[in-house]
Amino acid sequence: MRASRKIIRRIKSTCAFSWAGVSLLAASTLAFAQDNRYPDRPLRFIVPQAAGSASDTSARILAHEFTRLLGQQVVVDNRPGGGLTIGIEMVVRAAPDGYTIGYGNIGGIAINRSILPKVPYDALKDVQPIALTSTGSQMLAVSNVVPIKSVRDLINHAKANPGKLLNASSGNGSPGHLSGELFKQMAGVNIAHVPYKGGAQAMTDMMSGQVHLIFESMSSISPHHRGGRLRGIAVTGPKRLSSFPDLPTIAETLPGFEFVSWMGSFVPAGTPMPIVEKLNAELKKAVADPGVIANFSAQSLDIMHSTPAEFAKLIRDEYVKYESIVKISGARLD
Repeated sequence: MRASRKIIRRIKSTCAFSWAGVSLLAASTLAFAQDNRYPDRPLRFIVPQAAGSASDTSARILAHEFTRLLGQQVVVDNRPGGGLTIGIEMVVRAAPDGYTIGYGNIGGIAINRSILPKVPYDALKDVQPIALTSTGSQMLAVSNVVPIKSVRDLINHAKANPGKLLNASSGNGSPGHLSGELFKQMAGVNIAHVPYKGGAQAMTDMMSGQVHLIFESMSSISPHHRGGRLRGIAVTGPKRLSSFPDLPTIAETLPGFEFVSWMGSFVPAGTPMPIVEKLNAELKKAVADPGVIANFSAQSLDIMHSTPAEFAKLIRDEYVKYESIVKISGARLD
């Protein structure tokens, strides 16, 4: 009798294992079939910044190409606010099916964890990177009311007048703010930070001489530099820009200085890798398009493409870098 019971238990165990295997195989087959049909309906491309911003402009260029390549409408959905957290949270909380794609920059993905008291997502766990799409230097510009023509002039003036120069930014914790903090740390100068609610207002006050210097995205500030309303003196990246060959890098005066903003696409964690790989492959085609390259170049952006793993490593590395800058500067966004 006992032997019979043992045999029955074995049979039940074997049957259960077999049915589990069948179920797993069926689920895998269904997922594979769904991935092969993807996409079969429109997609949403969430940008955590307002329409007209640098991120929004480049996102719309990519969305147009995505629509052409995927054969489905890719709709840009602007969700600004919360220090970029509102839009990014919408992406990470969406169904991980590839139909909600995010377009984030260095601030929302890499800096927020250090600068905000509470972030409703963990970019290392909740985000599945697709690809890095662009990098871009900022321009360091000064008001025409100050007698500063170079980075060396700026450092000397700041040392001679500690705390008197005012560094405008588009807000606490913004890339422009942290560029300024990194500059102050490396140059050993005391410059006061003045945060604004957006770069446009900051640059207006720069032009009237109420504040004295700013680190700002090339697309936003270059028209004012070209028009003579502000004086660009350097760029923050590792090399001079072809669009502004006469502007030196800050590193030419302050060796080791580098601040490069970036943007990239991502989906919620848990999105099937065949879908991630398909989006990565289509994005690679999109950024190779001559029209896309020209449009990005017009914004002084270097178009890029990475693997999901490379983008994930960049995010991890940038987390560490800016956590250190924020800690030393005491920068905080309430």
